Amino acid sequence: MKGKKKAAVLFTGGKDSCLALYKVREKYKVKFLLIILPKNPDSYMFHKPNQELLEKQAEMLGLPLIAKESKGEKEKELKDLEKLLELIKSEISIVVVGGIASSYQGKRIERICKKLGLKFYAPLWDYSPDKIWNELLRKKFKVILTKISCEGLGKEWLGKIIDKEKLEKLKELSKKYKFRLDFEGGDAETSVLYMPGFKKEIKIKYNVESEGRYTHFLKVNKIG
Repeated sequence: MKGKKKAAVLFTGGKDSCLALYKVREKYKVKFLLIILPKNPDSYMFHKPNQELLEKQAEMLGLPLIAKESKGEKEKELKDLEKLLELIKSEISIVVVGGIASSYQGKRIERICKKLGLKFYAPLWDYSPDKIWNELLRKKFKVILTKISCEGLGKEWLGKIIDKEKLEKLKELSKKYKFRLDFEGGDAETSVLYMPGFKKEIKIKYNVESEGRYTHFLKVNKIG
């Protein structure tokens, strides 16, 4: 690690930020995982993750997690991210994001990084959905769906680890119902229960709750 530049990863615990973390550790020393916790579930910039599960992921990675709450108001939530980065900017030189295609998010985060004299790095930018999933499976990531917000995916998908067989079914459904296979745009949200670098696989117990016809999500009861 000596001589490597130091980075912080904007972390949601989902497949994209975890894969970005995995890839960036090959080049940089990751010092912090950063998370904005929006009170607004419809935040334009940030997912509303399960904080207890996030903390367990950070523990399994052996990395400090720094969290900051935000009201989740459009544009104003960027100030909360800026304040979070200001706290640690003297200890890092790079900010890593797991974004694939959202220029709305990417450009705004990059602007904040530039203002603070930090490098913005998105190792998965322009990855195709197939490339994302193939890399996750090849590296033996254990990914589950934690929320569904689209037609075509029933609540039976929640909490199930996506293997090759399930991925093929997801591909069929995404073509039929026109949702993005990488879920960019919010059709579904994911969480990683194991990835290279974890001390062990995370086990969870959960209930499934629903809001309307197409929105279903996990309510995690126990984490081990």
